[in-house]
Amino acid sequence: MKRTGILNRHLAGALAELGHGDGVLVCDAGMPIPDGPRVVDLAFRAGVPAFAEVLEGLLAELVVEGATAAQEVREANPEASALLEGHFPGLDLVSHEHLKELSAGARLVVRTGEARPYANVLLRCGVFF
Repeated sequence: MKRTGILNRHLAGALAELGHGDGVLVCDAGMPIPDGPRVVDLAFRAGVPAFAEVLEGLLAELVVEGATAAQEVREANPEASALLEGHFPGLDLVSHEHLKELSAGARLVVRTGEARPYANVLLRCGVFF
């Protein structure tokens, strides 16, 4: 058994299959999940695991070259907004409806147990070299 990093075998395997430019949607429990992408549902109960915890874990495993979130996050969820803007100074902000459209092109969806609105981000994978 792995000692460190992501222990969830479904998530670890999905991350290993990602390539440059692939999209990863990290979303709250209320975000509609599009048909098509592989889904790893980590939600256990409301708030568990938290969006911030899952995002931190993913960022320790992934190279991210860009991120997109809903512009509504700034007013509706200032804590998630600060977290996202702290990690991604060039964060692209689009309408929530457009984010849902973009998420259909993601290769992977990671659903958290977050129960606060607009705690969603679409990550674009980079390369480590």
